[in-house]
Amino acid sequence: MEEPSVLDYLIDKLTFWKEMTIEVPPLYEEEPESEPVKIPPSPVEEKVESGFFNRIWVIFLPVSLAAIAQFFLEPPRRSKSTGVVLYLFAGILIAVLIYVKRWSLPPVSPSEREEEGDHVRLIPLYFGTVFSLLAFIYFSGNQFTLLNTSFWGIGFLLICAALWEPEGVVKKVRSCWRNFWLRGLQISPWLLLLVLVFGISAFFRFNLIRQVPPEMFSDHAEKLLDVADVLAGKTRIFFPRNTGREAFQMYLTAGIVSAFGTGLTFLSLKLGTILAGFFTLPYIYLLGKEYANRRVGLFALFLAGVAYWPNVISRVALRFTFYPFFAAPTFYYFIRGLRRGRRNDFIFAGIALGLGLHGYSPFRIVPLIVVVAAFIYFIHHTSKEELKRVLSAVLVIALISLMVFLPLLRYSLSNYHIISYRMRTRMTSLERPLPGPAWKIFINNTWKALLMFQWDNGGTWVHSTPGRPALGIIAGALFTLGVVIVIARYLRDRHWLDFLMLAFLPLFLMTSILSLAFPNENPSLNRTAGAIIPVFIIAGMTLDGIYLNIKKRWKSAWGNRFAWGFVVLLMVLSAFHNKELVFKDYYEQFRKKALNTSDMGNMIENFDESLGKAEHAWVVPYPYWVDTRLVGIRAGDPLKDYALWREDIPSTVSMPAPKLYIVKPEDQETIAVLRSLYPAGFEKVYDSEIPDRDFFMYYVFPEGSGP
Repeated sequence: MEEPSVLDYLIDKLTFWKEMTIEVPPLYEEEPESEPVKIPPSPVEEKVESGFFNRIWVIFLPVSLAAIAQFFLEPPRRSKSTGVVLYLFAGILIAVLIYVKRWSLPPVSPSEREEEGDHVRLIPLYFGTVFSLLAFIYFSGNQFTLLNTSFWGIGFLLICAALWEPEGVVKKVRSCWRNFWLRGLQISPWLLLLVLVFGISAFFRFNLIRQVPPEMFSDHAEKLLDVADVLAGKTRIFFPRNTGREAFQMYLTAGIVSAFGTGLTFLSLKLGTILAGFFTLPYIYLLGKEYANRRVGLFALFLAGVAYWPNVISRVALRFTFYPFFAAPTFYYFIRGLRRGRRNDFIFAGIALGLGLHGYSPFRIVPLIVVVAAFIYFIHHTSKEELKRVLSAVLVIALISLMVFLPLLRYSLSNYHIISYRMRTRMTSLERPLPGPAWKIFINNTWKALLMFQWDNGGTWVHSTPGRPALGIIAGALFTLGVVIVIARYLRDRHWLDFLMLAFLPLFLMTSILSLAFPNENPSLNRTAGAIIPVFIIAGMTLDGIYLNIKKRWKSAWGNRFAWGFVVLLMVLSAFHNKELVFKDYYEQFRKKALNTSDMGNMIENFDESLGKAEHAWVVPYPYWVDTRLVGIRAGDPLKDYALWREDIPSTVSMPAPKLYIVKPEDQETIAVLRSLYPAGFEKVYDSEIPDRDFFMYYVFPEGSGP
């Protein structure tokens, strides 16, 4: 049959009452639809699908091995070889699970880039600079005055106003208000869970606040004298007493004394530092959420909230906890600013950075860490736009932090030898010669610091339990596995946040590592306190991985419940172990080591209330014995030093009785002097519950009276 022409096709279409007889052939011949080709699995994949690695219980194996390994690294049952071998097996196993894709690695939290504004208001910037220069000039006397503080505050606010981007803030406020107006207050199950975790953390941080730790030592006396200066109107920028200290703790404690009426006491110091440690936790949660997801943030929050390490350095009531307290918001706002492109975040980061420099001297490394973090971001995003963004971020943070730091900067330029004294005594041979080549000490210190999490947190009893790991059994296991997980995810995704989280570890440890003149002070929980931030976020990553992989293997509602159940079990075990570490182990060893000045203060207080007057009671100093200023603080007179040197005892003979002399039992010369001056005196030994903490009391009563 000949191929029909176009005319034939047209006639055929017009005679529609007839059946169509002409069909147009397709342009291309259609091939029959075929089934998708099934590629047979490789022998390795076939084994994975059907063999050992596909069993659900394999997920629990690396965690169990790591926990047992950490158990064997706990004193007093230590077995280094057993712990190392088990950790090695756990690390290899989780690495293999990741390699054969039987341990899912969640992605980094997606960034939400917003429109960036480059607008800077020049007029407020100009006037802010002028006021800041005036403040700098008038800060020359190491005093906050009404004039220089006003110049400082006005200059700071004007420079912030010059850089502030209000558009995004206004939109968010309007959106929140509209949602609240339309829907009311929404209380979700997640919010309730978050509140519960914060509540548990609050219990661990504030429980037995008066008892743990039980005694003060000389540093506390120095701090309370500085606080007394603040309350007396001596508003210093830097407090030179006891080799010099930054001002933040003094003003915070003065505020607590004024607000709560707790007086110049150990409790006032504790409240300030414990509150700072507690309010670090929200930023650990936010950082974990920014880094991965809200579950990681929640797990990191819980682990840090109950942990022995951050709890102890908060309770010891010195400046240690201000390191993470300011470092956490600094890096949260810095990371969020880079990921979302908001200049306001860099302003907040600069404020936190500047305040941190008024807090605790090891924080001085944080500006360098910010620069390193910016460099890490740039090498992962190499373009002109990203370079501009990074430089802009660093400049804004530097400018704002400089404004906040301005008073201390002015003092530093004139008194560098004072403000840097403590640092130079540790890093150089200023106080004592280095005990070896600097590079060897540095390498050895680095190794010891990196092992502190699983092995030894140092030997300083006032803010640690000497000779034990910085982390508990569960947190130590989760952190160690977490390092492997973060490395694996970085090798897969090459994301800058994974690299940064790993880099944080040695960087935050550096202020302890650089104790070259006193390597026995490394590691120390106080100088490494900034590492609390990445350590518990990395541990939270492991918990989240456990949850995700159980849920993935057990695809049902019961799988989700079991995943949460197992994670909660690990968290409960961690909480109970850390409770034992803080409220039993740390408390008992501290009580045995500390001198019982509170007992002496109680005796003087009782003497004042019953027999005589407190001004007729004294403590005779003895080498390496109690700080007599602490006795006054406990006796209710924090500005009185109860010291009376042996040679000055005869000058008290003419004072009216009753009188009380407290003496160290080994000081037989002083006891002999008292017996010769007061033959009718009454002797008594205070029998302390703690061995070697007894003290001798010599009472003098008026003639004809007795005890």
